[in-house]
Amino acid sequence: MPDRTTPDFDLAVIGSGGGAFAAAIRATNLGKRVLMIERSTVGGTCVNTGCVPSKALLAAAEARHIAGDSGRFPGISTSAAPVDMPGLIDGKRSLVETMRSDKYVDLIAEYGWEVHQGNAVFTGTQDDPVLEITGANGVSESIRAAHYLVATGSTPWAPPVQGLADVHYLTSTTAMELEEVPESLLVLGGGYVALEQAQLFARLGSKVTMLVRSRLASAEEPEASRTLAGVFADEGIRVVRRAIMSSVHTDPATGGVVATATVSGGEQEFRAARLLVATGRRPVTGGLNLAGVGVKTRDGGEILVNNRLNSSNERIWAAGDVTGHREFVYVAASHGTLVVENAFNQAGREVDYRHLPRVTFTSPALAAVGMTDRQSNEAGIRCECRVLPLEYVPRALVNRDVRGFIKIVADADTGRIVGITAVAKDAGDLAAAGVYILEAGMTVDQVANLWSPYLTMAEGIKIAAQSYKTDVSKLSCCAS
Repeated sequence: MPDRTTPDFDLAVIGSGGGAFAAAIRATNLGKRVLMIERSTVGGTCVNTGCVPSKALLAAAEARHIAGDSGRFPGISTSAAPVDMPGLIDGKRSLVETMRSDKYVDLIAEYGWEVHQGNAVFTGTQDDPVLEITGANGVSESIRAAHYLVATGSTPWAPPVQGLADVHYLTSTTAMELEEVPESLLVLGGGYVALEQAQLFARLGSKVTMLVRSRLASAEEPEASRTLAGVFADEGIRVVRRAIMSSVHTDPATGGVVATATVSGGEQEFRAARLLVATGRRPVTGGLNLAGVGVKTRDGGEILVNNRLNSSNERIWAAGDVTGHREFVYVAASHGTLVVENAFNQAGREVDYRHLPRVTFTSPALAAVGMTDRQSNEAGIRCECRVLPLEYVPRALVNRDVRGFIKIVADADTGRIVGITAVAKDAGDLAAAGVYILEAGMTVDQVANLWSPYLTMAEGIKIAAQSYKTDVSKLSCCAS
């Protein structure tokens, strides 16, 4: 018979990122005994190597770019000096350390859950799973919990390219630690990480070339891809589409990289000082012995979960990137809270991504919520769309930057808005507003007649809605 010893903890969490902390906080507030296991640095990807450091560097790069681009404002003339990369990286590290301390480490003491530093592996059986934790000193301990949460995140993934393993290529993690700006940079990928990193290094002074399998931001509206391609071209970033890298090696003469790629059926060679591989991420689940306790995974290592985030073992749950779901820290955090509610309160809550906002922090930014034009058609919705160029948005005119658009996708039969996409300054805020619009089931007519403060980018959503029935080129900018 399996050992039914009283559990040592109510919840054992493997990992210490956004999903892990959300779960630990909620469980502790419910009076549960919580253990968190972390084998590396507390805080996970977001604060240590992802959102916080990358957006801090993007903000710095934008400040430099604005200095060099100030000529768009009459009467203003500034210039951008070379980048002190060690100073920039030191500032980034200081910010990361502060946020890690304030938002993660200090909270552990405040809430009072236990943290064990070490590597966790499942042992026992499916009916009686046990965690064996081995510390850096080699000492092991076994713990039992009523419920387990796997929130170990993901790590950058590189495709099987000949010679890639022998090249000192960069990832989104290692690129954040460079002590000098590469003279030239070859970026493999066209997703959100590739887009952000390409523009970041271009604005810091690198000559950037992107090798993209299909198009930029291929999961989003084609208008977004075309707009960003134009922005990148203006900033000197070369985008090579329909490109598949076949091999890469180090140039012995320069120490740089030489890559061969198939481009539209023919082979081309690309040279750069450094190579950045930004082709996605894969879950960190290897070595956990999930199969040994009856937890099923996909070929890529993703833990198979139901809509309530329960794995094939009813006592083991998963949250965040390890599920293979959308890789956003706010998704992981939502997962963590949902798991605790389902595990201890039998809430029966299910994940719902219908109105999930998504943001790529380029400049201008790309943001969206709900369905694209294509997705709505695939869902059987007869849609009617409007694309509003930013030249009709007063805020964009004041900013003297009309690169971008706002697109609304609406059900042609009911007028209900099912999707909003924008490429614009502060587009993420537009997507946030769009969440409430979609959640409320609002129609184009309703949004067109709502109050909206003048000279905000969000006013563009109202104008885009008005464009369904009005020639917005004939609206007064101050009395729309």
